[in-house]
Amino acid sequence: MDIKIKKRNGLYEQLYVEKTKKMVAYACEGLKGCDPNELEMDSNLQFRDGMSTKEIQKVLIQTAIEKVIQTTKDTSGNLVKKTNINWQYVAARLLMSDLYKEAAINRGYDYFGYGDFPELLHRLTKEGYYGDYLEKEYSEQELKELGEYIEKDRDLLFNYEGLKLLADRYLIRGFHKEVLELPQERFMVIAMHLAIPEGEKKLFYAKKFYDILSELKMTTATPTLAGSGTPYHQLSSCFISVVGDNLWSIYDVNQKFSNVSKHGGALGIYLGKIRALNSEIRGHKNASGGIIPWIRLYNDTAVAVDQLGRRKGGASITLDIWHSDLYEFLDIRTNNGDDRRKAHDVFPAVSIPNLFMERLEARGSWSLFDPYMIKKEMGFYLEDFYDEENGKEFTKRYLECEKNEALERITVPALDIMKKIMKSAVETGTPFIFFRDTVNQANPNKHAGMIYASNLCHEIAQNVSESSFVEETIEEKDGAFEVVRRLKSGDMVTCNLNSVNLGRVNIEDLKETIPLQIRMLDNVITLNQAPVAEAKITGDKYRAIGLGTSGYHHYLVNQGIQWESEEHFAEADRLYEEIAYQSIKASLELAKEKGAYPAFEGSEWQSGEYFDRRGYESDRWHELKAEVQKYGIRNGYIMAVAPTGSTSNIAGTTAGIDPIFKKFFIEEKKGSFTPKAAPDLREDNFWLYKEAHTINQLYSIKACGVRQRHIDQAQSFNLYITPQMDAKDVLKLYMECWKNKVKTIYYIRNQSLEMDECTSCSS
Repeated sequence: MDIKIKKRNGLYEQLYVEKTKKMVAYACEGLKGCDPNELEMDSNLQFRDGMSTKEIQKVLIQTAIEKVIQTTKDTSGNLVKKTNINWQYVAARLLMSDLYKEAAINRGYDYFGYGDFPELLHRLTKEGYYGDYLEKEYSEQELKELGEYIEKDRDLLFNYEGLKLLADRYLIRGFHKEVLELPQERFMVIAMHLAIPEGEKKLFYAKKFYDILSELKMTTATPTLAGSGTPYHQLSSCFISVVGDNLWSIYDVNQKFSNVSKHGGALGIYLGKIRALNSEIRGHKNASGGIIPWIRLYNDTAVAVDQLGRRKGGASITLDIWHSDLYEFLDIRTNNGDDRRKAHDVFPAVSIPNLFMERLEARGSWSLFDPYMIKKEMGFYLEDFYDEENGKEFTKRYLECEKNEALERITVPALDIMKKIMKSAVETGTPFIFFRDTVNQANPNKHAGMIYASNLCHEIAQNVSESSFVEETIEEKDGAFEVVRRLKSGDMVTCNLNSVNLGRVNIEDLKETIPLQIRMLDNVITLNQAPVAEAKITGDKYRAIGLGTSGYHHYLVNQGIQWESEEHFAEADRLYEEIAYQSIKASLELAKEKGAYPAFEGSEWQSGEYFDRRGYESDRWHELKAEVQKYGIRNGYIMAVAPTGSTSNIAGTTAGIDPIFKKFFIEEKKGSFTPKAAPDLREDNFWLYKEAHTINQLYSIKACGVRQRHIDQAQSFNLYITPQMDAKDVLKLYMECWKNKVKTIYYIRNQSLEMDECTSCSS
């Protein structure tokens, strides 16, 4: 039969079955248990006249993916499921071949693989996909050298899911979604961009950055992955703002939120200063609508201003547990009640002091107050205080409020409030929890401010404060009038994130990879085009970064360590102490080279109390402490463990510090079914991959507490519950988190619920 096949360039040629066989053989080469003949047979390819090479490739890819999980019979004749994760890599190679061929056609070269890198850079700069700063910073010879440094074979490290995610979301494509940029070119462009501040050493560091990116030894935050090298490079993941109790501040934060969301960031909003429902306004009693209308305002902005068209905007709203509007706040995402008082697209978080947890443990009562009336009656803002270990300023002032009979309050059993929190958590996964005293006690920059709230993913803990309006003037200039507004800048937190891929890095490797990652993060601050002026001011003041980890469960399995074991705690302590040491040391070395962060004077880094609090007594820690006191440190905040949801998929590892959800499963998306399996899943490590909902959560909590000692900020820490757990069991988890000095709780992941993920902090 005379069969012609349609090629990608639109031309037809005679069918050559040998071409397909050659491609299948290439895809299976060197992968154990992946027989090319088996793939051909199972694909049931039915060649027909006019069939396209893309159709053929699609069938082969789908067949390879479906072979990851296979149903077979055991020796007793029972049906069992078997996995061979190598078929993921077969599918990835087939998809990579697709990308190579399409890039060659779209870019005008006639060979398989990567094209001319300098030519690509010039073209995409001319077409507006790359910023012209790359051409200005790197000479033609340097571009040629970097192009030759690209290692095509590192594409073989991707599994199918990771490569598809990278190709669909992050590689530069043309107006009609045609493939232009290939994976190693994306990594090289990121490396080149982040190396620009290194001046004469930029070529050296571009290569070093490229190596750890392309070897998947690290993951970088989603905005950095997508925005590096582009004309508008907003590279930060999240921002945090405080809303003051006035209309100007409320709408100012909303404007900031829209700018942040427009450029791919999410916003954490602290709303604890806003007066409560039925509070007075300018002497008019019962005039205030409380916090809910303003939450709905931010909710509508989240929907209206999406993150570069990829998904709706993301915002968390934090409220203190003593605020009078707490009960209604806890219902904003539930489906019961008046929908006009709901906000389904923002994420509630509750700020909890130690005093509440002590009352809860003692089954005592708790009073809710209006922050405006506290200020009016007591002369202070209660939210501006927290309890230190040796000075309980918040408790003192809260008790003063309780004693003042003129101050209206709602008094209820603390357990009733906790029941409300747990009910919402079981139904919606939220509220997130922010243990404010634990966070502020560990703050190395308490001399310069206070931490009121965290970001959307609840791993950031940095000083934050409201901006305020100063004046508005009218000025005449060249016959035209200008309205000039002056503001006093507060601290608007910026999250600059990347993560060590523990699935590919051993503890011995950290002293080489971490200094490069810290340097990259510090350069993000220098290069970043912040969407809000206050974010730039705060970023320069603290030079705060967030080095985290992905692949934690993957790492434990590679070490042969069970999640539910004492060995887990010992390894967590050893690993994260090493990460902390190498991170602080790297920031110290940067300070020697480029100077300490401006707010260093008076910090616990300078006093040495940061090290004393954590009990670092070894000789190397004493030496590091002395050097930091002498030379300063480059970054006021250094470590934060983000969720790394999407970027850990690209890197082929487990997400953040989470255990795996399932060893293997079939994921359905838009009508297609994709088998997935835990990283490097084999018979010899099968039982080490214990699934999240089957794990005793007390082990996870204790491990989180062990890690937290070494992390100056926080961790995106999830709790996994099942329908079989009763309220007493869930309450115990919250209490144990607090007792183990866990700073924040992200989602409560009920086995029967699916959570709406945020991709901003994927690092």
